[in-house]
Amino acid sequence: MGAAVIKKESTTRQYTVERECELLTFLSETLPPKDRRNAKAMLKYRAVLVNGAVVTQYNHRLKRGHIVTVLPPSHGDDLTGVLYEDDELIVFNKPEGLLSVATERERDRTAYRLLTEHVQSRDPRGRIFIVHRLDRDTSGVLLAAKTEKMKLLLQDNWSELVKTRGYTALVEGVPEKSSDTIISWLRETSTHVVYDSKISGDGLEAVTEYRVLRAGTDYALLDIRLHTGRKNQIRVAMSGISHPVAGDKKYGAATNPLGRLALHAHLLELTHPETGKLMSFKAPVPRAFRRVNG
Repeated sequence: MGAAVIKKESTTRQYTVERECELLTFLSETLPPKDRRNAKAMLKYRAVLVNGAVVTQYNHRLKRGHIVTVLPPSHGDDLTGVLYEDDELIVFNKPEGLLSVATERERDRTAYRLLTEHVQSRDPRGRIFIVHRLDRDTSGVLLAAKTEKMKLLLQDNWSELVKTRGYTALVEGVPEKSSDTIISWLRETSTHVVYDSKISGDGLEAVTEYRVLRAGTDYALLDIRLHTGRKNQIRVAMSGISHPVAGDKKYGAATNPLGRLALHAHLLELTHPETGKLMSFKAPVPRAFRRVNG
């Protein structure tokens, strides 16, 4: 037998891996017979997690001690990651792989749709306004407004209201400096690839501060703070110092130890635009980020 059940609920199942093997093999050997034929579909629809991170590759290599979580078929339509909610705001721990808003290719599986369905389950007239975005492959704190008035207050004063935007990243290699501030000048190609022009003033200024939390031989875990909010800012900044975010093939990463982009928005602090109260929202860093050694 390739696994020992450590937790079994009516909706979510978790297993501990007892021997090294590929993920699809593990699912085929471990799941009840009625579910085994659906293993590939489970991977496709992001219903399988390894050490807390969504994995879709059937040949993802499992090691002894890894935790495999199998979510229920309807998990994509459930909203279980609400961090905070009141009459004007809702804060969501967006999973990796979920778009913030719709695109031409994907209109249904988005944070916007899940949040809208959530508020309309209690009030059919309820609405959602996304005021900032996270990349599809980035997980973590996503804030939305529930009224148009709040949306405008947040969007019109975003840079003044936001006090801290904190991210956790697993990067390839170990930066020479244990902490630093990176200044980039970002431009975007016609194919939507953001890059650092390397010429001061040529593009949008992006200021990215990092601090090494933990360092191994092959990877380092960083705490990153944004002083500006530019598209793909962290990914470009880390690639620019030759330490790309793990799993970020687009910006030069050669490895993918988590089976995903290793970037998580763990902290958002902002001043409430009406009350003036400082609000702090935190999304726990996936355990898998801290389990990578090297």
